[in-house]
Amino acid sequence: MPTRSDALELLYETTKTDSLRRHGLALEAVMRQAARRAGGDEEQWAITGLLHDFDYEAHPQEHPFWGRPVLEERGYPAEVVVAIQGHATFSGVARDTEMARWLFALDELTGFVMAVAMVQPGRDVSAVKTSSVRKKLKDKAFARGVLREDIALGSEELGIPVEELVELVVAGLTPIAAELGLGSSQ
Repeated sequence: MPTRSDALELLYETTKTDSLRRHGLALEAVMRQAARRAGGDEEQWAITGLLHDFDYEAHPQEHPFWGRPVLEERGYPAEVVVAIQGHATFSGVARDTEMARWLFALDELTGFVMAVAMVQPGRDVSAVKTSSVRKKLKDKAFARGVLREDIALGSEELGIPVEELVELVVAGLTPIAAELGLGSSQ
């Protein structure tokens, strides 16, 4: 398994915008939190989160398919590659591992929680309340690009209520809030 350093190098090599890099870093932290809860391999899950969109910016029309051979050539395990392929509903790749289901469930939700944090006083992600996220999910004009149906489907596939997933996302993001521009001092 390539290291986090290898994964970070690949992310920065293929992703030039700070926002997409931050999304990868955010999902890395949240997947680490999920691995703790689910008993998964923390490093493997974290790296999967970090790299899930590494090919999106450079190859949006071929995402996530373009990245598959790159990941395979660099020695990423099949479980990582397949989870990344399955995080896009249109890919047709089954989410048949716990890691794949968590990645799918947390991808859109992590971005949404970050958007909610950005409109909070102080942009403090640790202050984001589940009730605020639920309210914003109903507001179709807020964070329009977030696929709310994927959030609902991810929750359903895991058998975990959205509220619990929001709490996990907030817990995962809080330690790296400053790095994401979401700390109370921002």
